[in-house]
Amino acid sequence: MYVAVKGGEKAIANAHALLAKRGRGEVDAPRIDYAQMRDQMGVLVSRVMAEGSLYDPDLAAKALLQAQGDVLEAVTLLRSYRTTLPRFGLTVAVDTAGLPSERRVSATFKDIPGGQQLGATFDYTHRLLTDELGTPEVPNLEMPPSAAMPRVTDLLGVDALIEADKPAEGWNDPDPGDLTREPTTFPMSRAERLQALSRGDEGFLLSLGYSTQRGFGNNHPFVGEVRVGEVEIEFDAPEIGHAVPIGRIEMTECQMVNQFVGNTEQAPQFTRGYGLVFGRGERKAMSMSLVDRALRSEEFGERIVSPAQDEEFVIAHSDNVQATGFVEHLKLPHYVDFQAELGLIRSLRREFETRHAADARMSAGKDQNGEN
Repeated sequence: MYVAVKGGEKAIANAHALLAKRGRGEVDAPRIDYAQMRDQMGVLVSRVMAEGSLYDPDLAAKALLQAQGDVLEAVTLLRSYRTTLPRFGLTVAVDTAGLPSERRVSATFKDIPGGQQLGATFDYTHRLLTDELGTPEVPNLEMPPSAAMPRVTDLLGVDALIEADKPAEGWNDPDPGDLTREPTTFPMSRAERLQALSRGDEGFLLSLGYSTQRGFGNNHPFVGEVRVGEVEIEFDAPEIGHAVPIGRIEMTECQMVNQFVGNTEQAPQFTRGYGLVFGRGERKAMSMSLVDRALRSEEFGERIVSPAQDEEFVIAHSDNVQATGFVEHLKLPHYVDFQAELGLIRSLRREFETRHAADARMSAGKDQNGEN
C-alpha cells in the first residue's frame, strides 16, 4: 500500500538548519566575506547580475554566499529582491560607442584605430591548476592617453559593407517593452528579444550559439569587436529638465559580423549580431550575439529550420529562473497526481492480463479441437 509521506514545520526547520550547517563548513575556518566574493569572484558575480537583471556587485555577492555558490539560486534571490525595489524613472540610453575599454579585441582586423587591448583575460593562460594562487605582481604600466576607438562595424559601415546600425531616417523606432513588468507575447521586437537574451541563461545561450556554428542557424560569424569597460549612467530627471550622471557600471559588448545578404535590388553586405551584458561576461555577450543573428532569419527571408532560429523556443526556454522553478517543482509533493496515474496503470494491466488469459484459453481450445 502506498502512503503519503507526512511532515511539517519541524522537518522544514531541521532542513534549514542542516542547510546552514553545510554552508558554513568547518566552524574554525574563517567565514567568507561578501566583499571577498565580490572582488575575487568578479566573473561569477557579473553573471548573477546579468541574469538577475540587477546591477549591484554587493547584492550579487551576498546572494552567491547565501546560495552556497548555486548560481541559479543566487539569480532567483536577486530577482526576488529586485521586485521589492521602487522605480523612480528611466535612465538615458547608454552610448557604448564611446565605451572606454579596459579590454578591446577584434578578430576581423589586426590593426584598428585605438589599437587592440588584451586587458584581463584567460585567453592566453596555460589552463594548468596551481597549488597556490598567491598575490600577483602587476607591473606598473603607464597607460597612454586614451585614443579614439571607433567601432569596427562603423568602419565597415562607411562603405556600406555591413547593414546600418540604426534605422533609416524617418523610421519610427518605438520604445521597447519591459519584460520584467509586461507579459511576454510573440512575435517580439528585436529590442525585446535582446532584453530577454541579456538576462537569459549563459549555458543555454552558449549551446544555442554553438549550434549555429555547426550548421543549425545559417551563421558564419566573425567577432567584429568585444569590449569590456565602464560606462556612465545618466538618470533622466523631469523635475530638473536634464539628465544627471548617477554612476558608472561595467559592461561587456560584442558586435558580431555575420552571414552576408543581398539580392537584385540590394548590394551584398554583412549582417549583425549584438550582445550586451552587465559586468565581465564575454562568453555570454558572444553567445547572445550569435543567437540574436539566428533569430533574425525571418527578417532576412531565410528558412527557419533550427531551434536557434525559433523565437518562441529560444525566448521561452532561455530564462533560467523559470526553467529552474519548473524542473525543481517536480521534487514537491505530487501524491494525488501519481496515485491517479498508478490507478490507471493498474487498471490497464488488469485489462491486459484478462485479455491475454482469454487469448490463451482460446488458443488452448483450438489446439485441443485440432488434436481431436
